[in-house]
Amino acid sequence: QVVESGGGSVQAGGSLELSCVASGLPFSNCGMHWYRQPPGKERELVATISNDGTTKYATSVKGRFTISQDNAKSTLYLQMNSLQTDDTAVYFCVSDRAPPGDCRAVSRYWGLGTQVTVSS
Repeated sequence: QVVESGGGSVQAGGSLELSCVASGLPFSNCGMHWYRQPPGKERELVATISNDGTTKYATSVKGRFTISQDNAKSTLYLQMNSLQTDDTAVYFCVSDRAPPGDCRAVSRYWGLGTQVTVSS
């Protein structure tokens, strides 16, 4: 299962850290992601960390958000700084899994999401 935590309400300019624990999933890690879905809008990719530690960010969050992982704890993090009202969304953690040594065709596991609300 994939379980997010750490959402909440914060004023613009504030910070939050989201956590995600992935447990009991089959196969091996092929990367993890944070997605978000703002109210009334489509889901969008926020940040990715590959199984080699490479990170990528959406342009809208680059320089403000940091994705990281603690492999020993099977935990993914998203540190969000300088939050803006446009960051208000449900944030989802996603784990890509595949047989060892082959990440060409992954199975994707989603959490249920955690709400982040940024007020002005």
